[in-house]
Amino acid sequence: MNEHIRIPTATYRLQFNKNFTYRQAREIVSYLHHLGISDAYASPYFQAGAESLHGYDITDHNKFNAAIGSREDYDAWVAELHAHGMGQIADFVPNHMGINDPQNVWWQDVLENGPSSLYAPYFDIDWRPLKTDLHDKVLLPILGDQYGHVLERGELRIRFDGGSFSLAYFNHVFPIAPGTYRYILQLALENLAEFRDEDFYAEFQSILTALEYLPRRTETNPERIKERAREKEIIKKRLERRCAEAPQVQRAIEKAVETINGHVGDPRSFDRLDELLNAQSYRLAFWRVAAEEINYRRFFDVNDLAAIRVELAEVFDAAHKLLFELVGSGAVTGLRIDHPDGLYLPLEYFEKLQSRCAKALRVPLPKDGRAIYLIVEKILTGEEQLPKNWPVHGTTGYDFANQVAGVLVDHNAEGAITKIFKRFIGHSLHFGHLVYAKKRLVMRISLANEVNVLGTMVDRLSEQNRWFRDYTLEALARAVRETIACFPVYRTYLEPGKPVSEEDRAVIERAVAAAKRRNPAIEESVFNFLRDLLLFRFPENLDEEQRAAHAEFVLKFQQFTGPIMAKGLEDTVSYIYNRLAALNEVGGEPQVFGLSVEAFH
Repeated sequence: MNEHIRIPTATYRLQFNKNFTYRQAREIVSYLHHLGISDAYASPYFQAGAESLHGYDITDHNKFNAAIGSREDYDAWVAELHAHGMGQIADFVPNHMGINDPQNVWWQDVLENGPSSLYAPYFDIDWRPLKTDLHDKVLLPILGDQYGHVLERGELRIRFDGGSFSLAYFNHVFPIAPGTYRYILQLALENLAEFRDEDFYAEFQSILTALEYLPRRTETNPERIKERAREKEIIKKRLERRCAEAPQVQRAIEKAVETINGHVGDPRSFDRLDELLNAQSYRLAFWRVAAEEINYRRFFDVNDLAAIRVELAEVFDAAHKLLFELVGSGAVTGLRIDHPDGLYLPLEYFEKLQSRCAKALRVPLPKDGRAIYLIVEKILTGEEQLPKNWPVHGTTGYDFANQVAGVLVDHNAEGAITKIFKRFIGHSLHFGHLVYAKKRLVMRISLANEVNVLGTMVDRLSEQNRWFRDYTLEALARAVRETIACFPVYRTYLEPGKPVSEEDRAVIERAVAAAKRRNPAIEESVFNFLRDLLLFRFPENLDEEQRAAHAEFVLKFQQFTGPIMAKGLEDTVSYIYNRLAALNEVGGEPQVFGLSVEAFH
């Protein structure tokens, strides 16, 4: 064991939010200490949504949540912990961010600038989805009704403030792309016709000219992206200054905005606004279309939580800056990582996290790769074990909690309880069949697009080889769906260039074999093709680019099996197969009635 690592002996969860602050937490430190608590186990406390009570919708990883308290309040709480010899485990969220709040600067920049945003690579966005109308756009399924109805009811309103335009939809605010300001400013220029001889008129024309030369929102050249980021802000400042110096300009813009916003009862009056919105880097849509058309990876099916790509060095560094500062100062002595199964390469992430923690602590990275106490929110199923090569200290305890619950259940009562349950619901239920059916339901209803994307990816791979090109898109997509439905665990952990573990190999072969049995009408070779892909058994004639595409499919597949298992099992089956509710906790095995003392030990 590494001597410098603090290993908790008893933790106490503190759920921070506006109703429980750092100051309140400080007041109970002495009490917790006398209870025998060695470490405070803190919920996420970095900047989150304005009304967030849980903290997992982080909008800025490098700011403290102002609703919980100031940095001074935080430091005082930590000092109180240290005065009592206590440590702190921080709950960190590396997989996703909350995007429903304008405080998320990264996401707002993406909405404003599309693929040319400095932060476009930070999010897992498909800029070339199957639907061509969504190319270079982000689908935002936030409308309460069909777009046309919402538009003509006047619920979408353009605003002008501080030299920039935005779109308001009730409590939602979205930026307007600077290059499209001309839709509004051209109208404003017409409103200024009587002032043609004034200096501010020529300056206003100059601003319009600058907008014409602004690099487009689809620009991907790094230098042009930097130019756009710089010039758009200069244009906004020029516009703000011109409005301040010439009230006529401000009034002309306000009149143009009023025209653009249309008039309820006159459908044609919304044409200009419709044209302006169609020119943005996002497409507003009815919330019900999310399952089939959303083109950014989410936390499960939660539209307000967009996945970030911490596998990229720049994103990792940007998202962990404050965390490493707190680790280095001793404020944070342990970490709890939320939803590691959503990560692109979990092992690589944990190794990098431990390495950077060692650097922050100014200690050499220990031989076992563990520089700080690290637990992960990993849900294990059945006999599954944590990957042995992960430099972590264990899970957050779902497995242990369920084992404790199991040993308290009388196995001999299974027959009687099952009989009561069957009589109550009026029929019998087979747990395995139910999980399979509900995972298929989830893939059809709430996570349909994610699975469609996987089907399209594998179809493109099959087209690259004459041996497999005759497999149809439908057959391949069905094979993907059926294999995921039969997956016995949340995900596998294959990595390009590394041997496939026996555990992962067994999982994939078991899932494919089960899918074959359930789908005799699908040609067996289709499943074999998918199985070989998932095991990195690629055709020998692939070039480097094709191999990378094959590996990308496997890594994406691994990211999606977990959410489908979670939605199918935790969020659906657990509310149906409730023979004994105590067995239905997260990570539980409701079909296993009790655990013997011998098995527990």
